[in-house]
Amino acid sequence: MRQFFKFMFASALGLVVGIFLLILILAGIGASLGSKGEVTVKENSVLHITLNTEIKERGVNNPFDIDPSTFKPKSSLGLNEILASIEKAATDDRIKGIYLDMQGIATGMASTEEIRNALIKFKESGKWIVSYSEVYTQKAYYVATVADEIWLNPEGLVEWRGLGSQVVFLKNMFEKLELEPQIIRYGKFKSAVEPLMLDKMSDANRLQTMTYMDALWDQMLMGVAASRGKTVEELDAMAQNATIRKADHALDHGLVDALRYKDEVLADIRARLSIEKEDEKINFIAIGSYKDAAKPKDDDASSSRDRVAVIYAVGSIDTGEGDDESIGSETISEEIRKARLDDKVKAIVLRVNSGGGSALASDVIWRETVLAKAAKPFVVSFGDVAASGGYYISCAADTIVAQPNTITGSIGVFGVLFNAQKMLQNKFGISVDTVKTNRFADLGGPLRPLSDMEREIIQESVNDIYFDFIGKVAEGRHKTSAEVDSIGQGRVWSGTDALRIGLVDVLGGLDDAVKIAAGMAGLEDYRVTELPEQKDPIEQMMEDLTGGGKEALLKARLGEYYTYMKDVESLMNMKGVQARLPYSIYID
Repeated sequence: MRQFFKFMFASALGLVVGIFLLILILAGIGASLGSKGEVTVKENSVLHITLNTEIKERGVNNPFDIDPSTFKPKSSLGLNEILASIEKAATDDRIKGIYLDMQGIATGMASTEEIRNALIKFKESGKWIVSYSEVYTQKAYYVATVADEIWLNPEGLVEWRGLGSQVVFLKNMFEKLELEPQIIRYGKFKSAVEPLMLDKMSDANRLQTMTYMDALWDQMLMGVAASRGKTVEELDAMAQNATIRKADHALDHGLVDALRYKDEVLADIRARLSIEKEDEKINFIAIGSYKDAAKPKDDDASSSRDRVAVIYAVGSIDTGEGDDESIGSETISEEIRKARLDDKVKAIVLRVNSGGGSALASDVIWRETVLAKAAKPFVVSFGDVAASGGYYISCAADTIVAQPNTITGSIGVFGVLFNAQKMLQNKFGISVDTVKTNRFADLGGPLRPLSDMEREIIQESVNDIYFDFIGKVAEGRHKTSAEVDSIGQGRVWSGTDALRIGLVDVLGGLDDAVKIAAGMAGLEDYRVTELPEQKDPIEQMMEDLTGGGKEALLKARLGEYYTYMKDVESLMNMKGVQARLPYSIYID
């Protein structure tokens, strides 16, 4: 009986705690819903931009977007929201300038480029931009160089050291575990599997990595040089010699305009706003709030029935349904199909930010892109990464638009099968016996090694998919298969080099892609429709509180190591032949 009451008390307590947490969440939701659409912008305001929280390709319109690890609203922005807010601020008379409160930027190089270009365009309005930070990471400094004034804390630092890339190799770990990766690939540069089979980069991988990293660094050098009145050689030498070691060095070498404390920064902004009293509050409005503010004038809003559909394809490519951070072949194919059959949609833009995934899923999506191109203008816009499977689903487009620092190419395929026989026998004392009706009934299973003939069978499949891949690229890019093979073999390219070798057509961002698509359709007055439509907030909340909660807790516990854990998990969970980027690329 005592155990019964103990169980009942624990259950009741759990129910009460659960209800209490639900009330807290609903209270936050109510506040969020209550404030939605009520954002006001005061006269004489400054747009306050911080970019050190997660930047997604597309903002999530979800008032229930609660972090399950903290029960607080998630802090994230969509790249589309950032760009739209900067564009809106340029014509908003209430916004007098922009304050870049910069330390780091939680996004890739191509997205960083789009934000920087949007700020450059903002300056055409005649309004000012100022930037301040205690520490500028390289990407943050790259964006900050568009500012009229760059200020640094007197004890702060500008990180200026060049770009580096590190790959984690797992070969020795697998040997200790006696877990054997069985690898079949086509393409000497297709190095996604190298962490499983080597303990350092192959010569081919090192070559391609240095090539595209040099291109990314050159783009950064040229941008900073143009903004700061320096030469590329001067800036490169500063990084090579670690010249910028403290704040005084940054000032002496012209990387910043002044060393200031926060109170001095605020005093300068007050002066720009003609605020005389030191205790008078500056009307800062955060970009996370400003994105929901109505435009002061909506005279230019289009009432046209004609639309350009922007379809977001973000994350790893796999079969079935996808979500905001993954590309499901069924989901994206359906969205392309609906846009093709919708007579109000006159042109389609596919926004791709993906390192690839399943070759089969990529081919399913590719088929819909071919049908769409035959029906109406079809343009692809590349984000940070559009490689391997990400390039596969793009190659049929009328026009491909990429940023100079987009990572693309990686035209190649591979397959990975794990043989756990020795690990089970020697580590756990487990043996396996098999009964089968036919010779290859258990082909690809994890409980024994591949035979030579089985390896030949899988290699033949990988080869067929590769040649089919380059054939489709050749058709879409108006090249021969031999020409594509010469720039394929799994090799990764920067957007700049991809333009040179004919893998992309134009350097630019999503806005450029939309304008190109509209021009091809002969549209002057049109609206942009973003697809897929975002999920119902209640449905999204339930997903966040189940599967999403586990991910949030892992991120909180592992911090910067979370990304490496996800890379290993991705390698271990691959099924079928893959068209993936060689490895994940992280640049500070």
